[in-house]
Order: sequence, then C-alpha cells, then structure tokens
Amino acid sequence: MSDLTPAASVSSYYAASARAFAGLPALQGEVRCDVCVIGGGITGLSSALELAERGFTVVLLEGRTVGWGASGRSGGQVITGYACEMATLAELTSRADAQRLWEMSLEAVDLVQQRVTRHAIDCDWRTGQLHVAIKPRQIAELARYQRSLAEDYGYPKLEWLEGAALAEHIVSPRYLAGLLDLRAGHLHPLNFTVGLAAAARAAGVRLYEHSLALRVTRGAAPVVHTAAGQVHARQLVFAGNAWLGRLAPELDSRIMPVGTYIIASEPLGAARAKALMPSDAAVTDINFVLDYFRRSADHRVLFGGRVSYSGITPPDLVASMRRRMVAVFPSLADVRVDYAWGGFVDITLNRAPHFGRLEKNLYFAQGFSGHGMAITGLAGRLMAEAIAGDSSRLDVFARIPHRAFPGGRWLRTPSLMLAMLYYRLRDLL
Repeated sequence: MSDLTPAASVSSYYAASARAFAGLPALQGEVRCDVCVIGGGITGLSSALELAERGFTVVLLEGRTVGWGASGRSGGQVITGYACEMATLAELTSRADAQRLWEMSLEAVDLVQQRVTRHAIDCDWRTGQLHVAIKPRQIAELARYQRSLAEDYGYPKLEWLEGAALAEHIVSPRYLAGLLDLRAGHLHPLNFTVGLAAAARAAGVRLYEHSLALRVTRGAAPVVHTAAGQVHARQLVFAGNAWLGRLAPELDSRIMPVGTYIIASEPLGAARAKALMPSDAAVTDINFVLDYFRRSADHRVLFGGRVSYSGITPPDLVASMRRRMVAVFPSLADVRVDYAWGGFVDITLNRAPHFGRLEKNLYFAQGFSGHGMAITGLAGRLMAEAIAGDSSRLDVFARIPHRAFPGGRWLRTPSLMLAMLYYRLRDLL
C-alpha cells in the first residue's frame, strides 16, 4: 500500500500510534552475505528472520523504512485461507495440493500468534474474525463455504451466526448472517512489522533502510546495486510485492497494484466502541468490492474498503469512506474522521498467491491479493526452508499456474477497470 501521496506514511493512524523504533542506516559501500532480501515488509523480514535462525548471514534492503508498504498500513486482519476460493485452488492444482495449501494457511495464522508471543511484540493482537452476509444470496454462499471447509478440508471451527448470536459480535442493520473464526484475529500491522524487524536484528540480520535496490546482476553470485553500495550474495529473495518494480520484469506482469483505503474515526470511548462490536472480532463482508473494519486498542473504528484500479486516489475519499462507515453503523453519523490513508496491494489474475523461483538462487513471493497479513509470514518461512535445502512446501505454491494480466504494462489497468464494473454492479444489484 502507498500513501495518498507517494511519501512516508506519516498521516496514517498506524504511524501515529507506532511503537518507538530507531531508524536504520542506509547501505554504504560493499557488503557480502549468504542471502540478500529485498523488501522490509512482513515477507522480507520473515524470510530474513527464518534464515538467520538457520545460521545464514543475511542482509535486508528496504527502499524507504521498515513497514512502509502494505505491511504497515493494511486492515490488520489475520485470516485463514486465501483471496481466492479453495475450490479454485483445487482446480488450478489438485485436490491433494489444495488440502496442503489450506493447512499451510492455518499454519500462517498460527505463526503470527507464535511470533507475537515468542518475540514479545506489542501489537494489540485480538482473537476473532467474522465474514458477514448483506444479501440473502450471500447467506447461501456463506453456508456453502462453511460446509465445504468442514466436509472437504476438515475445518469445522466456523461458527454460524444469525439474529441475537450475530449481535453478540456486530450490531448493525446491514448484516443478515455471519461466520465466526476464532482461530483468526487482528492486530496493529505496523507495530507487528516493526517487532519482526527488531527480532530479525536480534537474530543477526543486517537491515538497511533508505537503500532502494536499483538493479540486480544475476548469476551464481548475484549482486544487488543501490545508490551508494552493493550487496554480494549467494542467494536472493525478492520481497517487494507491489513495489518491486522492474527489478524482475517476469514477475511484474503477473501482479497488478490496486489501491485500497482506510479511515480511522475519532476515539469513541470503550463503551460506545464495544456497543458496535461487542466481541472485538474483526469484520469483513463478502462483496467483491468489500468493506472491512475492526476496533482499535484506543476504541476507534478502523474502516477499510473501496478500491482504485486506476492508481488514482478518489477525490472524495474521506467523505465516501465515511458514508460507507455510517451505512454500517448509523449511530456514527456525528463522529469525525481523524485519519485517512491508503495505497497498493498486489493482486494476481486468479487471486492466488504467486511464490517460486526465477533461477536456482533467486526466490520470490508476491500476489497476496489482500490476504497478506498471515500469508506473508508463511511465505518467508517457505523461502527460508527452500534456501536451506527443502523446497517441498514452496513447490506446492509454485505449481499454481499464473498468467500475465492482459494488455501489457500500459493497457492492463484500463482492461481491469472495465472488468471491475461488472463486479461493482453485481454487488449493488
């Protein structure tokens, strides 16, 4: 995610409430290591941490500051599964691979909680995530989803909610039913990311901020070039996601940066915030262009949604997001918005994550398609496993086929914008 303007994320609620983290130096001169990681978000930090714990020497380059991208500005919801349906993954790969992918998505959620505990990361972790239906047809969709996970993937832990049971978690006239997952949850994403950076440094990773990777010389010993230095490595991890740019052109064509936005209300006070979301579970509707929201630790409503496929921030962003929030919670009509921010997530054409290798010593993970809070941490672990000699789990993801977006670099945006008109109409009708 980027800011509303391409500058540091100083206007976000997360930046305003971040834990103290000392700035890191920029790379100067030449350094050598076993593995160079490009990207200081959760993907890169997780891979660096896992590699260091396995005994590798690791250098991580971040073009701006740790957590500057989507990792530090997302909705903060840690959700099981993927952005695409499990049935889609089974069709793209095999039933056996889909089962393994589902189990790894559960591991991804558990891994977040394990890292929070192990590294004492102060990031406001809360348990509980709720998918909600707005229309009668969506009730049937939720029921099919619950049945499929229980029967096909052995996951009976989703609790069906309607009426009074639903109101124990979300008090809004907008929703008809919901599925509660108590294995999932939510957190402060920037504080979690900064906590991972501290853990990586403690494990011996050399982190450099303001060290944008400008180009990569590939080969048996790849070299990453910045404005003021070089990193000589034996292995390389691309973890730039939507911000990777032209460092790896063959990856750029298979993801699309999509803008999404969040507002933070003024503090409501504990009682008023709890009256809206009594259980403190995060909430996501199941429209294609969806709304997602949760309570913050200081009793605000953090409300996300709306997307921009053009790369241009909507001119009426705060007003339109506030209208969406009030449509969910009419009692907030008198509440001001204290923060508004947004930016890019990287989506794939099929909405499945895109992991693998470009060459035997060049690894990548991207295309989280809005489900990155959990899956990014897993991606880091899988790339570390592969670099350490066991690529079996990374290879499951690598078997998911991915096609380039149609239209090339310049025409893919208008093509996608036209396609999205259909889904917006489908949500409205």
